[in-house]
Amino acid sequence: MNYTLGFIGCGNMGGALAQAAAKSLPCQEIAVCDFDENKTQPFKKLGCAVTTARDIAQNAKFVVLAVKPQAMKNAIEEFSDLLSKRNDAVIITMAAGLSIRAIRSFIGGELPTVRIMPNTPVLLGEGMILYATDKVSSAQEALFLSAFSKAGVFDKIEESAIDAGSALSGCGPAFVYAFAKALQAGGESCGVPKEKAALYAAQTLRGAAAMLLQFGDPDQLIKNVCSPGGTTIEGIKSLEKDDLNGVTQAAVEAAYKRTLELKR
Repeated sequence: MNYTLGFIGCGNMGGALAQAAAKSLPCQEIAVCDFDENKTQPFKKLGCAVTTARDIAQNAKFVVLAVKPQAMKNAIEEFSDLLSKRNDAVIITMAAGLSIRAIRSFIGGELPTVRIMPNTPVLLGEGMILYATDKVSSAQEALFLSAFSKAGVFDKIEESAIDAGSALSGCGPAFVYAFAKALQAGGESCGVPKEKAALYAAQTLRGAAAMLLQFGDPDQLIKNVCSPGGTTIEGIKSLEKDDLNGVTQAAVEAAYKRTLELKR
C-alpha cells in the first residue's frame, strides 16, 4: 500500500482535511490529485504525493472522495474499474445528499465506507465532523479517527440522521458569520470603529461558544448575562420581538430541504 490517505479532489473542504491529516501523518503517506493543479501545489511543498485519481484508487488505504455531489458519478467512472476490484480499501465520502448506497452504486462494489459531513473550521482544527460507517472494522475506524484527529471534533451518527445534522453543523458556520456581520453592523451604528467592531463581534462569539461548550444550557447562560432592567435584557427583548429563534430555525430547515433535494 503506497498511501494511507488519498484525496481525489483537494478544493476547499478536501484541501482543509488534507492539511489537517498532514499534521497527524507523515506527508509521504498522503496523496492528492485535482484537475486544478494550483490546488495541489501547497501539498507538493509539504512533501505529499501529487498524483492521479487512478493511482490513488489503486494504492491508497483510504480513498477520500472530495468531489462535489453533482460531479461524483462522472468522477468515479474514471477509476471505478480499479476500486471495484479491491477488497483492502476504505472509501471516505463527504458529498452532501449522496448516501453510502449511492456511492457504492457508482463504484460497483461493497467496499467499507465512511460518510463524513465536515464544516469549514476544520481548516483551523476546530471543525465539527459528523460521520457514519458501514462495513468498517474497529481498526479501520480507529485509524480514520487518528489520521484526522487534528481536524476537530468527531461525532458518530446514524446515516439516516447525517443530512439533518449537516444542515446545522455544515451550513451553520455561514449562519454564524451572518450573525457576526449583524453584530458588527450594530456596533458600528452605535459609533464603534469598523475594525474594532469586527474584533469585538468575533471574539465575543468565540468566548460565548467556549462558555456553551463548558457549561451548556444556553437559557441559563442568557440569564447570567441579563440583569433585570439592564442593557442586555433590552437587546434580548428586541431579538425575541423580531423572532430570532424562528428565522434561525427556518434557515436550518431550508438548508435541510435543499439537502433532501440533492439526496440519492
